[in-house]
Amino acid sequence: MVAALALPAALEGLEPANLWSLFAELSSIPRPSKHEERVIEWLKAFAGDRKLECVQDAVGNLVIRRPGSGGGENAPPVIIQGHVDMVTEKNAETVHDFMADPIRLVRDGDWITADGTTLGADNGIGVCTALAVLNLPSDAKLPPIEALFTIDEETGLTGAFGLDGSMLKGRTMLNLDTEEWPEVFIGCAGGGDTVLTLNLSQDEAPPAAMAMEISFIGLKGGHSGVDIHEDRGNAVRMAAVAVEKALVAAPNARLVSINGGDKRNAIPRECRAVVMVPTEEVQSLKNAVAAVESDFKAEYGHREPDIRAAVEEKTKDSSGVLSPKESDRLLNLLLSLPHGVVKFSHTVPDLVETSSNLASVRPSGAVAPGGQVAYRIQCSTRSSLMPALERTRGAIRRIGGLCGANIEQDEAYPGWAPQPDAEIVGLTQRTIADVAGRLPAVKAIHAGLECGIIGEKLPGCQSVSYGPTIQCAHSPDEKVQISTVKPFWDATIKLLEQLAERK
Repeated sequence: MVAALALPAALEGLEPANLWSLFAELSSIPRPSKHEERVIEWLKAFAGDRKLECVQDAVGNLVIRRPGSGGGENAPPVIIQGHVDMVTEKNAETVHDFMADPIRLVRDGDWITADGTTLGADNGIGVCTALAVLNLPSDAKLPPIEALFTIDEETGLTGAFGLDGSMLKGRTMLNLDTEEWPEVFIGCAGGGDTVLTLNLSQDEAPPAAMAMEISFIGLKGGHSGVDIHEDRGNAVRMAAVAVEKALVAAPNARLVSINGGDKRNAIPRECRAVVMVPTEEVQSLKNAVAAVESDFKAEYGHREPDIRAAVEEKTKDSSGVLSPKESDRLLNLLLSLPHGVVKFSHTVPDLVETSSNLASVRPSGAVAPGGQVAYRIQCSTRSSLMPALERTRGAIRRIGGLCGANIEQDEAYPGWAPQPDAEIVGLTQRTIADVAGRLPAVKAIHAGLECGIIGEKLPGCQSVSYGPTIQCAHSPDEKVQISTVKPFWDATIKLLEQLAERK
């Protein structure tokens, strides 16, 4: 048997208690993308304790089956799907090892969040909802359930792409991975990533120079699909602007490094650059950075109230510096790559059609003078139209080529084409309306859901996606709204009860 954990104080008294208790257990298990082994073993133990059939495919996805019950024994099977990995982002001052430490849960009014890290409600709440359904009494009115738990959704949709469709008999799927209760989602964007590698030569640092760190911090970040339309600040872009202005104001200063962003699907919240600057030019550099900070506060302050720039002295080491020519190559690339909304849909109001996220920049390689340093720059591009997606990826490829970068682009994944007339869409919409008190909108989302990829492996499958309200996913501000979890659960049970009546 899997030993139950004591319920954290943050979750005491919350309903549905079975779902929140499972979320507490899940939050104690490290599950970064590509490191889902422990959570998969936990799921296998869950199935074993309840004598439920459990099968796993070659890539690592897991299906737990529960027979129909309470009159639903002969109904067609229903797939409940969620992904077990989570984005691992933390604030710079937060001490947390995502490979070892549990997520520290915090209650803030009507929200559950985490202490300085991502929460993992994306998609932990969906996973725990599926488990709570599997854990219902043996006489609960349910169709046969196939709970599909996929791996590595956040860093490549590896589980969805590698899914062995023969594990699944169901052709109705409830994806529990959207974050806008009570809306129902029936389509999503496709996407593809680009990695640009820029090799730069390093020179000797100027004599009598001080090492100064320029940082942009305090930004919201967020999901590079769901939040991209909000035009939040990009810390990598801001730091690049500040460095460019600083090198003009302090002409004898030299760039040592620039490092910011982390995950491909998260808008960069923090970025730091180190510059070697002669003592007599330090004040000019500080003034230039302060002016850039003022400009960005004027431009973004209403959306980014906590944005701040800092210039601080660092301990000087033996690092080499980039020549003006080499730093220009790097800054030109960072300042030219597309970021944000490229185009809104002409047919669906307020839907982002195409976007790109300048996700991260990171140096690797030699730091000594005379060596080569390789800058790895990552971009994530999304679109509901594959030709538009490839045009934007083509623009990134050409910009990188003009700057002398090596370019790697993975194969783009397809979007999920809406089926608004599918039976499950209307049924879900009506069921949620009964619980929420209003008819939910039927929408498409500018993010990558697994429905389209999984659906290609299950001919004739009809899918919908819905979930409780989650804000600031993929950032340490991630939070799930408590008051939406109970109606989300109630609607799921009502929907399954109706699906149990099908023959």
